[in-house]
Parts: sequence; structure tokens; C-alpha cells
Amino acid sequence: MRTVGQSIKRVDAYEKVSGRAKFTDDLIPKHCLTAKVLHAPIASGIVASIDTSEAEALEGVVKVVTFRDVPKHTYPTPGHPWSVEPSHQDTADRRLLTGRIRYYGDDVAAVIAEDEVTASRALKLIRTEYEEYAPVLHPRDAMKGTIPPVHEEHPDNILAKSSYEIGHVDDALSQADAVLSESFRTPIVQHCHIEPPISYAYMEKDRIVVVCSTQIPHIVRRVIGQALGIPWGKVRVIKPYIGGGFGNKQEVLYEPLNAFLTASVGGRPVKLELSREETFTNTRTRHSIEYDLTAGVTKDGKILAKDMKAYSNQGAYASHGHAIAANGATAWRHLYDVKNIRADAYTVYTNAPVGGAMRGYGIPQFCFVSECLMDDLACKISMDPLKFRELNLYDGYFEDPVLTPLAANTNGVRECMRRGADYIHWEEKRSLYQNQSGNIRRGVGMALFSYKTGVWPISLEISGARLILNQDGSVQLQTGAAEIGQGSDTVFTQMAAEVLGLSPDDVHIQSFQDTDITPFDTGAYASRQTYISGTAVKECAELLKEKILTYARTLVAEEYRDQELSLYDKQILCGRKPVLSLEELAFHSYYSRTSSAAITSDVSRQIKKNTLAFGACFAEIEVDLKLAKIKILDIINVHDSGKIINPQLASMQVHGGMSMGIGYGLSEQMLLDEKTGRVLNGSLLDYKLPTMMDSPDLHLDFVELEDPTGPFGNKALGEPPAIPPAPAIRNAFLHATGIPVNEIPLSPQRVFEALKKADLI
Repeated sequence: MRTVGQSIKRVDAYEKVSGRAKFTDDLIPKHCLTAKVLHAPIASGIVASIDTSEAEALEGVVKVVTFRDVPKHTYPTPGHPWSVEPSHQDTADRRLLTGRIRYYGDDVAAVIAEDEVTASRALKLIRTEYEEYAPVLHPRDAMKGTIPPVHEEHPDNILAKSSYEIGHVDDALSQADAVLSESFRTPIVQHCHIEPPISYAYMEKDRIVVVCSTQIPHIVRRVIGQALGIPWGKVRVIKPYIGGGFGNKQEVLYEPLNAFLTASVGGRPVKLELSREETFTNTRTRHSIEYDLTAGVTKDGKILAKDMKAYSNQGAYASHGHAIAANGATAWRHLYDVKNIRADAYTVYTNAPVGGAMRGYGIPQFCFVSECLMDDLACKISMDPLKFRELNLYDGYFEDPVLTPLAANTNGVRECMRRGADYIHWEEKRSLYQNQSGNIRRGVGMALFSYKTGVWPISLEISGARLILNQDGSVQLQTGAAEIGQGSDTVFTQMAAEVLGLSPDDVHIQSFQDTDITPFDTGAYASRQTYISGTAVKECAELLKEKILTYARTLVAEEYRDQELSLYDKQILCGRKPVLSLEELAFHSYYSRTSSAAITSDVSRQIKKNTLAFGACFAEIEVDLKLAKIKILDIINVHDSGKIINPQLASMQVHGGMSMGIGYGLSEQMLLDEKTGRVLNGSLLDYKLPTMMDSPDLHLDFVELEDPTGPFGNKALGEPPAIPPAPAIRNAFLHATGIPVNEIPLSPQRVFEALKKADLI
């Protein structure tokens, strides 16, 4: 029964469209207390005094805790696997509450009250005084040193640095016919998931239970244990349906504080939900990164050398830290065949909101600057940007020279580029839109990308799955991997059904994760689940199938016991002849008086593989010079993500990612007050997130090259669609106007400034 490759409907579709799906807020118990957090109104300083007596005296207030009441040690917060090796452990620089303020809105105290109104009133009754220091908001400024530093352990504010050089960059640059040096900057942006971070916590006996909206339930459990200094087995985390995360919930946010709060009130249930404004300021953002790039080329278009310096604005706490900038430095080695490469990447503490994981994990920033550089180099030597890329791309298989076994096991980037160019009519429009005049101008642009599938070998990859044969011949599937809206539960259902020869309707997957019950898995991130968790699901299904056929030999007629048996459409077959129904076998396995035993399989695997996915984006835009506004006329993403497991779900992923990429390129940016560090546009009214009225028709295509390392020939697709639209739009703007703009978003204000500087208005 073929299910992989088919567009079956989502297994959670009916529950979600009917409103039956239970999210965290739908499960809040009666008489649950409400917690609210007091945030500092400065970006850097210390709490000089704090008085909670008036708040504690307010009727309905159950407890007030401050930074003086929480454990004194620090803990890490990112959604990375832990490691027995200290060098692979994350930076522990966070406390539940703090008296040392490091960004505007840092957490000072918390109120627990009988209801939300009382908790909000109590916050206003806490009296605080601060000793304020001058904030620093930009990484290069912070690297000059601040008094005091953002964290005392890093006097130069540099959290981490990584460097490498392959070949001889300076020598190669000296031999180039043309050398180009440029600086770029990407903005701070927010994830803008529909459901804000929310949890409720309570105690069962001496164990803390936290129900929360998270991408990483097993990691949340570990970090709560670390934050509170208690055994990890004393913590249970439950993840219901989740209303989006995009990487923000690949971070342990306020769950440890909520766990502490319930313990502070004797285990009574406590709800802690962030407002939209708190979500902007007090969760995580996509890093703003500044780049200095240099490249040298021959007059025939061959890149001889390229050099990168990256300065990542980490904000006030380490979070995912240097992994973001380092991921871009790794990608600098991919896609284009350049023998001489150098990269220096710095991640720097500042007093800005904290940077963390966001869809693409540093590659949207890197791809923007790298692909803009490619167009600018092509312009410098008067070569068509597509032909310039063709000349420098790797052909077929290649591997990372540093991170084994990261490789392009299949490489469809040239075919992606060809299909995108054909769709957009590249050659015709590149010629048609040359030498334009007037107030309305058009251009076409492109961008390519590569993206890893998972985190090995940089970090641990482990995944688990469990299958149970039911009495009616259907199966129960449990995974620790988190369904966060991307459709992983549906894909896992298809994979299990494919191996077992079942209809997807006979595979019942549990969409809630519970760390007491579900197999261990590190969670939803790094476009890993279909590839990594899918491998565990496939192996688990193969093991269950083997056990079923072994048991079948004890039940079938004597003449079939030495024959090869197979399983298809809920029938045990000998050749093509049904000899036993799966339902009959399953019923017998549960209730036989002589040989009853439930047939199950349970797999946990450390998976040591990785592979590169590829893709291209082509965009056609119109620029209104009088309005300084860009309109997208047409746009397409073409992806090499290996075998597509569910085409309809894959299309959904691409459409969603393209929307995010367009917002990144045209309108989204978190603005900070340069004097105070306060977020100026921390609401969905002021933060210019594209709506359906701003979105063009989105087009897509797939190049399906089956990757030999994927469980079904598949590789990354979750994050890649968000990566290339921004540089493709910028390069289309370059074609339309001749102006290379090296900072996004290309908002009307920025477009106006560029047009004015170029004397086009």
C-alpha cells in the first residue's frame, strides 16, 4: 500500500478546523492561580532596592517572589541536546529572576495571584529603584568594551569567536582581476507565532508537572531540573497542540520560572502566559548580524577567493549563542567551488533583546549577504548573475572539508536554478528591463541556498519511536518528536503505514508529548524531524513488521510456515495468497491462553548522518520611484529536498516559508530606542508583518532526487523556504534600479533613501 509520496490529509486536520484540538490554554485547570512578571524599565544596571510589601498586602495576592528568592546558580536555555562533554554544553548565564539588568524588560520579580487582574495590579505596587548604566546595542560598539561588561566573565563582551582558512586567501586575492569589498547588515525580527508562550505548572506528590507550548519537551524537562537544582526525574513536561513556534519555542523560556512558582505555593496550579508585547521583548529574536565580505574574481568570472567577517548581535543572554553565526560561517564553504576561503565570526553580548533560534538558524542572514555579493560580483565584471553562478557552482557530490559526514549526497541546485529561470523567463526579462526610465521600473533577481538536515556532527542527534499492535490490527505510534504545525505527525503516519502495508487510517499517532511516556527525542528544529525522527519511525516499523511475521509463523497452516511471508493491507501473505488476517493475529496475540503477548517495538537511535538540501528563488518586482515602494509581481521557490513524502504538506511548508522570507526582505524589523534599548514597535499593530493583502501569489516546484541517507530519500524542507526570498528581491531591485542596497528590510523608507542617494528622485 503506497502512502509515501501521496498527499493524504493531515491527521490533525479535523481536530484543528473544528476547534476540538486542545492547546495549553484549553487545558488550564479550575482555580488555577495566575502569575505575572515584573520587567525592568532600563536596559542596563542593577536593582538598588525593591519593596514588595504593598503588593503582598493586596487582597488576592498569594505570593511575591523576587530575584533574591530564586536559586543563585545560572543555567542554559537553548533547545540544544545536552552533552557529557563540557565543550559541547551551552553557556549557563541565565537566572530565573535577576537583580543585574542586562536588557530593557529583564525579569526582576513575579507575582502569583488568584486572578489576572489582581496579578497585574500587584505588579504596579512593587516599588523598585535602579542604578542605571549606559546601554550598548550594537556588537562592534560592545567589542570596544563596556563598564561594566554585559557579563563579567566576558570583559570584551565577546561570547565566542570561530575562525578558519582554507587555502591562501590573501595570495589569491592579489591574483584576482577584480576585488570587491562590501558591508551588509540584517535586522532583528520576531517570530510572530499565533499562540504566545504559555504554560501552567502544578505538583503531583513531590514532582513538578509543566504543561506548555514548546517545540522541545524533553529539553524543557532537563533545563527545569538544571534551573531549580533538582533531579530531572522530578520533572514531567507535557506538550499539547502548539500554535506555532518557528524556533522561538526551541528555547526554554518561562517554564523554569513557572515550575519554581508552583513549588513556592505548595504545588497549586499556576498559569504564566506572556502578552504579545512581552513576546516581542522577553522571548527571543532572529539575530541581527553585520558582515564585511571580500571576494576576488577573474575577468572570466571564476571566484578565486572570498573572505568573511561576521558580527552577531547576541543581545543580553547567550541563548543559542555562537551557533547562529557559526552556521553561516559553515555555509560560506558550501554551494560554490572556491579553493581559498576564510571566515571570522564573532558573537557579541549587547543590551538588546536576546537573539535565539529562528527558522533558518543563521542562514537567512548569511544567504542574504552571500547572494547579494554574488550579484554584485557579476555586475562588477559585467556578467549575467545566473551565468556567473553556473560557472562557480559545485557539480554533483561534494562534502564539507571540515564537518564530516556533512555532504551533498544529492545535488539538484543546477536543476532548481534552471527551472526557476525558465519559469520567470530570465533571459528575456533581464534584457527587457535594461536601460529603463520613468517612475515605474521592473527587475528580476535570483538567489540560491544550501541547508543542512539536522545538527550532526556539531551536536547530538537522537530520536525514538514506539509502535504497538492493537487488537483490531491497527497500530499506535508514539514519538518524542514534536508536531508544531509543520505536519510531522502526518508524515510519520505515512512512513509507518508504508513499511507495515497499512492504510494511514490504521496508524493512530499520539500528537501530545509527555516526557513520562513518549520516547526520547530532542524536538522540532533544524529541519530534522522527517529525516532524523523519520529514520527512527522507519526502523521501529520494520522491527514491528518482523515481530508480526515471526508470530504469524506460529499461527499459519503448516504448509506456509517455511515459506516467505509478507504483510500488506492488513493481511499476512504467502506470495500473493492471504493466509491470515492481521486482525486475527493481533487478537490472538492478546488473548491466546498459550502464547499471549502484546506485539510492540521500541527504538531509540543515535543517528550520525547529515545531508545538504538546496534551492533557488526567482522574483520579479516593480519599483514605484515616487512612492519608494516595491511590489512583487511574481515569485517562485524551487527546492531540492529529496523525495517529497507528502506533496500537499510540502507545498504548505514552502508557501509559509516564502511568506516569512518576503516579510524579512520587505518590511519586518524590530526597532530599538538607541538611548534606552526599549523596543519601539513591540506589537502586531506597529511591527510590519505582511498580511494576506501584502502577499503575492506564491509559486513552487520540487526537484526530487532521492537522497541515499534519508529514510525514504528525503531531506530538509521545513526551514529552507524562508531563506532565499529576501536576497532574490534585493537582487531584483538591483536589476531594476542599478542600486545595491546592503541592508534589509527594503521598506519604503530605506528604498527612498537609496533612490535619493542615487539621484533617481
